[in-house]
Order: sequence, then structure tokens, then C-alpha cells
Amino acid sequence: MVWTPVGEGGVGVDNPPRNERGPRRPAPRQGRPTDARYVGPARRPAGGQRPPARQTPATARSAPPPKSGPPPRRRPSAPPPPPRRRKFGAKIVVAVVSLLVVSLTGYAWAAMRGLVDGLTTTDVISADQPADGARDILLVGMDSRVDAQGNPLPESLLNELRAGVSDGEENTDTLIMVHIPNDGSKAVAISLPRDSYVNIPGFGQHKINSAYARAKAAERSKLQSEGDTDAKDIELKSSQAGAKTLIATVQQLTGSSIDNYASVNLLGFSDITKAIGGVDVCLKDNVDDSYSGAKFTKGKHTISGVEALEFVRQRHGLPRGDLDRVVRQQVFMAGMAQKVLSTGTLTDPGKLSSLTAAIKKSVVLNQGWDILAFAQQMKNLTGGQLQFQTIPVVNMDYSTPEDGSAIKVDPSQVHQFVQGLTGPPPAAQAAAPTTSPNAGTTVDVHNGTSKEGLAATVSQTLTAQGFTGGETGNATGRTSHTTVRYPAGAKEAAQSVATALGSKPTLEQDTSVPSGHVVVVVGSDYSPPTSENVAPAAQSSAASSTSAQAPATDDQAITADGITCVN
Repeated sequence: MVWTPVGEGGVGVDNPPRNERGPRRPAPRQGRPTDARYVGPARRPAGGQRPPARQTPATARSAPPPKSGPPPRRRPSAPPPPPRRRKFGAKIVVAVVSLLVVSLTGYAWAAMRGLVDGLTTTDVISADQPADGARDILLVGMDSRVDAQGNPLPESLLNELRAGVSDGEENTDTLIMVHIPNDGSKAVAISLPRDSYVNIPGFGQHKINSAYARAKAAERSKLQSEGDTDAKDIELKSSQAGAKTLIATVQQLTGSSIDNYASVNLLGFSDITKAIGGVDVCLKDNVDDSYSGAKFTKGKHTISGVEALEFVRQRHGLPRGDLDRVVRQQVFMAGMAQKVLSTGTLTDPGKLSSLTAAIKKSVVLNQGWDILAFAQQMKNLTGGQLQFQTIPVVNMDYSTPEDGSAIKVDPSQVHQFVQGLTGPPPAAQAAAPTTSPNAGTTVDVHNGTSKEGLAATVSQTLTAQGFTGGETGNATGRTSHTTVRYPAGAKEAAQSVATALGSKPTLEQDTSVPSGHVVVVVGSDYSPPTSENVAPAAQSSAASSTSAQAPATDDQAITADGITCVN
């Protein structure tokens, strides 16, 4: 089957909202020569200012007649939006639906054999059987203007989805790695921020979202120079090269071996959310963002289609920009999982038919993935056993030589963090050789301040120092001083935690703390550790520049069995 061609452009995070009187008039479509060598996303200065959009001649394309359906949702009038800027990265977050498509609906696919026969696949991974029994799946969000079979989306649909002006980019705007143990009883989804500055094999240091595009452009140029003139053959082979390089980049960053690959496009996001009857989300405050078009009141909402796109792509007006958007992606995925697991979606013939059609149109899997066998592995998964995390970051506004402002990450910290989430349980780790003397201590963190997200931030700082991450949450009350509580006989472990915190906390023995655990209650006196106040024994080789930051906006764990309110 034909690989899904990655979209050129798409819904932009900086796109102004549609006209309140109706759908936004479609902008002229723009293209670029097929033999143009990709040089990466346009550089964004470290200060955050975006360059003006590149102007190229529009390429005309006829569109099929518009499909019937309800008219677009109207909005109250609002002030004119700011001037339109060049779309950069994360134009649409479509991979938030991939876990539903692959991991959560898997146990129902045994009754959907027709779907298996209709799936689009690509040859990017050699084997389907993970060597260690556990399975690591790379989910990729494509900002695509075609369906899974390579057919152009109708102009009317692109207009409905506000797909904006194509600027020729082929970046992967959302990357999520899902780890599932051999028994399929639980899963953890780990987000990789799109602007993470990493080593791309064969291309050097660049943002991770350009790995696919750089490799695809290089392979396309190579094939053309060798005399290949078959457009479909070039598209297939260059897309496979892009996916393989992306997989290698993620494996190098996380230290995990990717066993399966799945991508979903723009159309899939809209159709799948509609097929299941929408997703429940919750906002802490009112939202009115002219860039993404997101306009919601404080509290709970059930959203699908265009509203869902607006929810997951907004970053302007959020306290922590891209990191808050990552959390939105995670809670949306959790809400989707909860919807499927707690309602009759997969036993409703109408919903199941719509869901099957949406999957066939928009999802691409690696060739050789035995979906029905995977369904059996996943049949016992429940909502509370699906958790969401994000890799630690070092610097949110890192100035790069070529790619403008990026997110600095430390591969050693990321390796330790991922291993802490996907490795064996603490008891097994204690019995086997460990890479860190701290790995046998599980640290639970309680936030005793009014600062949102602090427990998650401290927890990831400690896991970056080799400790095993435990529970995070809010303390029963506010406190001005940070304390480290430990069970009898664990004072030495508590002292190691205190040293790693770097803020001179008070040590207290507490008989209620379980053996093997240490509990940190974070007070208002807490300040992140620096290289000067972290002991060498507790400090990873790559954690010396600054403490890792976690993109959680809430200390409530994100799982698929409840709704977490977010910024």
C-alpha cells in the first residue's frame, strides 16, 4: 500500500480564528518544487519573534463538491486578530488520537477483521516481536493534507478544518512513545516536545520535529539524482527513509527500542473524535485565543472536530506556552481513552462503523504489525492503568546556531527518566545491578505550596538524579519549609534525597512511610538545585547545567479514569 504523504502545511497555531459570520475563506494553496532540498524549519530567533511567511506562487487544485453536514459553529464577535505570522511547528496535534487507534481500540479489533485488511502500512520496522516482551510504540502526528492512501483532502474539508496556507514544511509536530509491558496490564505514554534539540543521525543537532523531513528530503534528492522519475516510488521510498530516521532519533534520545510505528493525520483527528461522540475536557479558566480560535469557558466541555483541534493546538495565552500545550495533549488523550473504556463506543454498531472508517482513512502502521495478536495483549487494559508523562527538559528557550529558539534536553537525564518509567519495579531493580546508587529509593513528592506543578517538577528532578519516581500530589496543607520523611533505617537514603534537592530540607523519621520509600513535602522555601549544590554521587553526568523541568500544570496524575482540569 502507499505510504501516507506527509502534509505540507496545515492548521497553524498562529492562524487567526475563522470569521465569526461563517467559515474562514480558504487561503491560496502554496507549493514548492518537488526536488527542493529540505533545510529544516525556518529559523525562529531566540527572542521568539517569527519571520514573515515565505511567499511562493499558488498552485491551483480543483476540489470535489463539499460534503453535506452541519454548518460551522458560530462565535460571538471578537476584536480583529493580530497579524498573521508564519506557521511554525505544532500546527496541529493529531497524535493525541493515536493511542486510541492503536493501544486502546486494539482489544476490539478482533471483531473488526475488515479493518485490518483495510489498513495502510509502511515498511519501516523489521520485526513485530519485541525482544524483551515489552512493546514500545512510536506515535506520530502528521500535519497532512492527504488521507492514508495519498488522496488529497477536499478543499471544503480543509476549509472546515481551517488548514491555512501550505508552506511546504513536512515536520512531525507531535511525538509520543507508548510503553506496554508484556502482560499488557498497563501503559505509559511519554511525550517528546517537538522543539527538543537532539542529535539526528546523519544530520547533526537539530529540533526533533525536523528529523523526518530532513531524511525524506535527502532521500528524495538522491533518488531523483539516480534517475528515478516515478513520483509514487519516490514518495514511498523517501517517506520510509524519513520514518526510519525519526525512529532512530527517538531510540537514541530515549534509550528504548521502538517495536511499532503509527501515524495519524489531520483528517483522522477530526473524524475519530466525532466518531466516538466527543471527548470530555476541563479548563481552569476562560479561554479566548485569536491565534488558534480556541474559545471556551471555565469548567468541563465535551469537544470534537474543529473544537478539539483548537483545544490541543493552543499555546498563546497559556502560562507555560508549549509545555502547557503538551499537557493539554495528554489530558485529551486520557479523555479519549476514558470515553472508549467507560462507554459503549466499541459495542455500538454505528459508532464502531464510523470509527473504523476514520481509522482506514487516516492511520498508517508499520508493516508486519500483528494487530489481532496485539489486541489479545491489550485486552485487560483499564483506564487507571494508562498514565501520561513528559521527558524532563533543561532549558525552554535555548538559542541554537541554525534552528532559532529550541528546547534543550539532556539525553542522560532522558535515559534515566524513561528507564525509571519503563524498567522493572523497584524490588527487581534492588536485586539487580543498578546504574545509580539512588535507584533503590522510591521518592513520593507532595506539594505544600500554592505553585502548580511543583510536585511533578521536583519528582522529575529527582528521577534525573537516579531515584525512582513515586506518587506525586498535593499535601494536606501549606508549609513554608521542605521536609524529607523516611522510615526506620532509611536515614542515609533520605540524606541522599535531601542532598539532591539542594535546598537544605529538614529530615524527619516517619513510621507511616513504607519501606523503600522516602516522602518529600515541598515547602515555599524550595529552590531548584544547581551544579554547585548537587553532590557528585547523586548527580548524573548530564545534569550539571540546571535542573530538569517538567511540563505538568497540575499535580494531579493524568490517567484515563478521570478528567484533569488544565490551563
